[in-house]
Amino acid sequence: MSGVCRELDVWFKSNKEEDVKEKDFQTELDEILSDDTQDPKAIFLDKLDALLAEHKMEEALLALEVEEKKYLVTDESSKESNAELSAFKTALFKRKAILEDQLVRWSEQPSLPITELRKSLAGLVKIGKSSLAHQLLLKAYGSHLQKNVEAFLPSCSIYTETYAASLSQIVFTAIAKAAKETNTLFGDSPMNMNRIIQWAEYEIETFARLVKENSPLPESVSALRAACICIQTSLSHCSFLESYGLKVSKLLMVLLRPYIEEVLELNFRRVRRKIVEAASNDDILLLTPQEGSPLSGAVAPNIMLTSSGKKFMSVVNDILDQVTPMTIVHFGGAILNKFLQLFDRYVETLIKVLPGPSEDDTLLESKEPVEFKAESDAQQLTLIGAAYTIADELLPAAVSKFFDMQTEKKGAGGSSEGLGSGSIYSIEYKEWKRHLQHSLDKLRDHFCRQYVLSFIYLEGKSRLDARMYMERKTDDLLFDADPLPSLPFQALFGRLQQLASVAGDVLLGKDKIQKVLLSRLTETVVMWLSNEQELWDVFEDWSVQLQPSGLQQLILDMHFIVEIAVCGRFPHRPVQQLVSTIITRAIAAFSARNVDPQSALPEDEWFLETAKGAIHKLMLGTSGSESEPEPEPEAHVALHDEISDSDESIATPSTSGSEDSFASANNDDLESPVYFTDPEA
Repeated sequence: MSGVCRELDVWFKSNKEEDVKEKDFQTELDEILSDDTQDPKAIFLDKLDALLAEHKMEEALLALEVEEKKYLVTDESSKESNAELSAFKTALFKRKAILEDQLVRWSEQPSLPITELRKSLAGLVKIGKSSLAHQLLLKAYGSHLQKNVEAFLPSCSIYTETYAASLSQIVFTAIAKAAKETNTLFGDSPMNMNRIIQWAEYEIETFARLVKENSPLPESVSALRAACICIQTSLSHCSFLESYGLKVSKLLMVLLRPYIEEVLELNFRRVRRKIVEAASNDDILLLTPQEGSPLSGAVAPNIMLTSSGKKFMSVVNDILDQVTPMTIVHFGGAILNKFLQLFDRYVETLIKVLPGPSEDDTLLESKEPVEFKAESDAQQLTLIGAAYTIADELLPAAVSKFFDMQTEKKGAGGSSEGLGSGSIYSIEYKEWKRHLQHSLDKLRDHFCRQYVLSFIYLEGKSRLDARMYMERKTDDLLFDADPLPSLPFQALFGRLQQLASVAGDVLLGKDKIQKVLLSRLTETVVMWLSNEQELWDVFEDWSVQLQPSGLQQLILDMHFIVEIAVCGRFPHRPVQQLVSTIITRAIAAFSARNVDPQSALPEDEWFLETAKGAIHKLMLGTSGSESEPEPEPEAHVALHDEISDSDESIATPSTSGSEDSFASANNDDLESPVYFTDPEA
């Protein structure tokens, strides 16, 4: 019995333990299956881990956003301990870091479409990583831009004139897109603007470096054209970028200015060599612009150019053809100044071509030999006329017409920011023309100086020397039956007649140039007399005896010079002033030698009428017979008196009828100067 009882007791206990185990398992199962007993945070974290593991970034972002909003609302009313909330936030932070890493890796994919990039960057913004997202945006655009530039660079050597414009299009388009995306995704906060400005400046610096590195030879026309187009297109893009708050035109000009200036300088050096070569070997062929040529539209039908003059205007138009409106806006002043330098070098070469030494024999380097010399009056006047035509008409017309046309178009370039001191607006056009005139004055003065000196130092009786006023055989010029100027001044009159006749043929229709040259020639003679110290030393030499007739002859010669200017209708005021000074000085010199001017000199009217009569006789080629008509008297300024500032600069002719100008004399009479009665005979 006892054995049976023990077996029953063991069986009973065994059944009871199985019931307890079964009950515990069921309870645990019920707890697991029951929502009320499971922690929601743990469930969320498990779900988020699963999404991150599957790289479902959009769903993970959405879940994070919903969960964060829920816990932000329930934070204050939550009964959970601070430790539990802190642990949960730490878990969220770790998972955010994982999501951030995934979004960054995804954004850095080289071939990622822009739509996908926007999504990933927006995700970074949602998790509070706006700064990182913006950096990734700029990095993506920078990487894409670099690939496009590298793909384009091999074509630079093919498209030598437009490569810079195409490169500009690539770079500035990328900057504009990045700026637009920045405003759309991140707004226009100062931090974002600073970041994109720095990035844009870096890309523009790279662009400027690439433009210079891939340029054709800087002295080539292609380089000039490429540089001008580059300025035009780049500044147009800069104007567009201003709508996004990016003002980079000033930086662009700072970076490109040295390169543009180098290209301009080397191109002008190249064309200067061409002009010097053309002028040094000028064959003096008179050329009219051909129909359809660059000069034909700007040149009047009666304008004639030498081959070197045509070459000068050809290279000027070649340069202007390359220049764009925005190049003029920023470099117009520099271009004008270089045209001045170009014309000045052209004039220097012409001075070398004309006879006689120049003021500075080093004007042109020895490596620029002059193979041609203009010996005849016609050749010299042709060269001078071409220079005057260029400076007075062709060059100003080409420059002003082109600059006006281009500045009207500058609106296409937009912004005027960054205008420097070389801008066309900072250069006075009148000042530019004044400098052109200064170059012409150098050419004119050299011609007149060598022309006057060539007859002043002639051997024989025509040589201009102070002793001719001391060797007269008559005591008084008033007793001469036919008083005339000294032989050198008769020779001067004859040479001026010859020159005027040649000028009338060579410079047909260019009366202004003819008068300028003849007027300056007359003035140069008087200036030489005034400044020639050797001449005055003779008058002041006490070992030489002075006669009243010498003073009379000198004053008559001076009046004769003035009458030449008046008869030729030249501006004679400068001549009158110089002559008045010479007469005053001569009277003082003779007075110091006991010659009384009051008793020795007749009235001024006698000198005036005698000078007029001499002009009349010399122009008619007669000896002054009684049958000659007397020249009509005309009021003149007394040369002994002070000349009033109100005197007219242009006088009316002293003679009438056929004596309008000594240039109208017959060519047959001008082959050689006609000398009349020698006052010394």
